[in-house]
Amino acid sequence: MPVRIPALPKPRISTLPGMAALERWAAGHDFPEVAYSRPPSGSGLKPVVGDNGLPFVGHAVEMFRSGPAYVERLYRDRGPVSYQKSVGIPFVWALGPDATQFVFTNAEKKISQQGWEPIIGPFFRRGLMLLDFPEHLAHRHIMQEAFTRVALAGYVEHIDEVAAGAIRAWPGDGRAFRIHNAAKELTLDIASVVFMGHKHGEISRAELERVNTAFLDTTRAGGAFVRRPAPGAPWWKWNKGLAGRKLLERFFAERIPAHRGAQGKDMLTVLCNAVTKDGQSFADADIVNHMIFLMMAAHDTSTSTSTTMAYYLAANPQWQERARDESARLGDGPLDIDALDKLESLDLVMNESLRLVTPLPFNVRKASEDLDLLGYYVPKGSMIGVYPMLNHRLPEIWTEPARFDPDRFAEPRNEHKRHRYAFSPFGGGAHKCIGMVFGQLEIKAILHRILREYRIELANPRYRPKWDHAGMPLPVDGMPLVLRPLRR
Repeated sequence: MPVRIPALPKPRISTLPGMAALERWAAGHDFPEVAYSRPPSGSGLKPVVGDNGLPFVGHAVEMFRSGPAYVERLYRDRGPVSYQKSVGIPFVWALGPDATQFVFTNAEKKISQQGWEPIIGPFFRRGLMLLDFPEHLAHRHIMQEAFTRVALAGYVEHIDEVAAGAIRAWPGDGRAFRIHNAAKELTLDIASVVFMGHKHGEISRAELERVNTAFLDTTRAGGAFVRRPAPGAPWWKWNKGLAGRKLLERFFAERIPAHRGAQGKDMLTVLCNAVTKDGQSFADADIVNHMIFLMMAAHDTSTSTSTTMAYYLAANPQWQERARDESARLGDGPLDIDALDKLESLDLVMNESLRLVTPLPFNVRKASEDLDLLGYYVPKGSMIGVYPMLNHRLPEIWTEPARFDPDRFAEPRNEHKRHRYAFSPFGGGAHKCIGMVFGQLEIKAILHRILREYRIELANPRYRPKWDHAGMPLPVDGMPLVLRPLRR
């Protein structure tokens, strides 16, 4: 059966005509400095200062187009704590490893997850990332049943079965193949089996595409400039995000009754039947909310990291051969967790890819009380932005940070241990990603199967990907690479 090559992603705000010129103008313009906070008399704290940027959009254009490069300029110019406005929302930036540690550790319990609410709340309401303190811990305790090693072992069986068949069917004809787009389809196919318990091929491609579109619309709506229901230009994402959320709610709610009391190794069945030792379990509404959030997180982050790893393996053939040698020792038999643990070179490549292109480069919080943030006064109610991807690129921590060098994560160098938050692609503290190990297993299974089937090459030796940073980093061209079959 011929493989359909997916279409290029629709342009985001940052790739629309005129955005590059607007970014250049904003970068060369001095905006009036304003004091965001005024410390209480005698506190000894410093005010948070910054600027409002352009009318309405603030500094969103520079953020969406330049991502970590823009944030690093801000960090160098203004220090670890500063103020800016983005899409009408005032933010206190907490930048650098020390500020990241303060926010993620949240030792005084004065920082809330409600910072996400105005950005993604309408689309991922009551997902684990939006819950706080005792309620968050209670939900996380129940959800942990879906991420035990026994549960993960069941997921790996499904992941490998789907990945092996799909990747074998990818075209290896020497032409450029948009691997990001294909990886997105693959992770959705995997999600339909691992998360919902469908047998591979049981759900139609049309239904998968409908769900895929709903996920994309729901995920991307958080980057909308117009943040209310409105007709008009096609890049106004809010309406599509709300419609996508409703479709996903119906999709999961319809499937819950069949999974209650059932046996199965899929995540929906596990969540429907998860009961802690003290008798806690999820209501139907909880399951719907958590499934929408978990599938979004797994779908996009696994796609992003798999794509980035494929690019760096193509650009660094010595690492590709090193990883392939380890995969060859496993052979083509079914994978399990123990087998994936042996792919140590892929672990190093994955960490380096996550460092250079972090799927969730920023985090958002809200001050639930007045804060002393590294000596700066941050008043209650302030939105706080953290950007771990900045830490991943600081020369104070990393040797030649722009260079692809997976051995920096191995003994004896261990550059990621130079600061507790030098490397935190999965967040930290009580809200560290609960699906971290699941994602790593899925990504390694996908790359193992690619390496067993193909040699990955750059379509052009001078090719460098261009990233769109309006949300998770997205290659604007779908990441064209060449796949050359090894055994055909």
